Amino acid sequence: MAQIDKKYAAAPKPESKPARLFIEEWMSGQAVETPYGFHFETERTWERHRRHGSFDISNLAELPEDLLGPLSGREISPAPPARWAFLDTETTGLAGGTGTYAFLVGVGRISEAGFHLRQFFMRDYGEESSLLWGLARHLEEFDVLVTYNGKAYDQPLLETRYRMARQTPPFARLRHLDLLFGARRLWKLRVESCRLVDLELQILGVEREGDLPGEMIPYVYFEYLRTKQAFRVAPIFHHNAIDILSLACLTGIVPFAFRSPGEAPLVHGADLVGLSRWFVSSGGREQALELMRRAVEMGLPDELLFRTLWDRALLEKRLGRLAQALEVFEELASGRNPYRAAALAELAKHYEHRERDYARALELVRQAIAVADSVELRQREARLERRLAKPRPERLL
Repeated sequence: MAQIDKKYAAAPKPESKPARLFIEEWMSGQAVETPYGFHFETERTWERHRRHGSFDISNLAELPEDLLGPLSGREISPAPPARWAFLDTETTGLAGGTGTYAFLVGVGRISEAGFHLRQFFMRDYGEESSLLWGLARHLEEFDVLVTYNGKAYDQPLLETRYRMARQTPPFARLRHLDLLFGARRLWKLRVESCRLVDLELQILGVEREGDLPGEMIPYVYFEYLRTKQAFRVAPIFHHNAIDILSLACLTGIVPFAFRSPGEAPLVHGADLVGLSRWFVSSGGREQALELMRRAVEMGLPDELLFRTLWDRALLEKRLGRLAQALEVFEELASGRNPYRAAALAELAKHYEHRERDYARALELVRQAIAVADSVELRQREARLERRLAKPRPERLL
């Protein structure tokens, strides 16, 4: 036993290698050299024949050049879809600020082959300047930037990082469409949340399996920096890729509804109501009325139905269509709903000022008081009573 111990005492011990793989050795891609050093880039393509939930990838290349104009308030002039950059970032924090880094930036583009994605990744903090330089050169190929909440988060964060790195941000010449605003207008009356991942499920029918929650991404990246185990960041690359693909597919749905509401494949009345409110605010009153009518015909929950009827009646009145407005006011005044008292008051105004039928107007005001008493209604009631109390001059034959 002593001889055996002596024999192996001087033998070198086997090295226990940690399970570490550099990112470029573990996944497709390459280290890219720039004037600021190196960073990592990877690319992938979803071919034309593939689908993302209910959306055909091939439809992206057929989107019209003027698709983004109406939703952007005509700030975005026509541009080929191949010149649209779909951008999303993964960062070291969710609050932003000068201490937050964008360690992964994905840029998707529409091509004849399908949908192409390039991802820029910094393997350590020292690679940030190189990543930013490479991203800026890549964005020179585009005219339009499309994001989801990018005007409030992604673009300001990247602009801060460019300034911290003493580089010029590449966004000044890019026209920017933040799809979040259009998505909220279109769907907030039907879906509880307009987060991208929720719309992905509700609208596109895509359910992610094993996806990394967004709030966990910074912690996973910090763990990667500590261990350099490349498999830890693979879910982040996948999360970013699906976000950008979903953004592109939703861009084929949301702006189309604002550009051609009559042709938009909207099957829920609540979506039409949301769209009609946008047309009211943007001056398209005729289109808004048509959308409201279609929404009511499709069917709406009671609360939204009564609000839509009220909005429609006011809009008809504003456009001088008294007969149509009175018809809707009568409908609202005939049953229990939150707008019954207001509808009765509108009918009373009509009979007082236009028909000069003070007795009918007083009757309607008293019905409104019985539903929801107010100082204004009491004042109107008193005025009508005084009018009716005055003796009318007899007409000469």
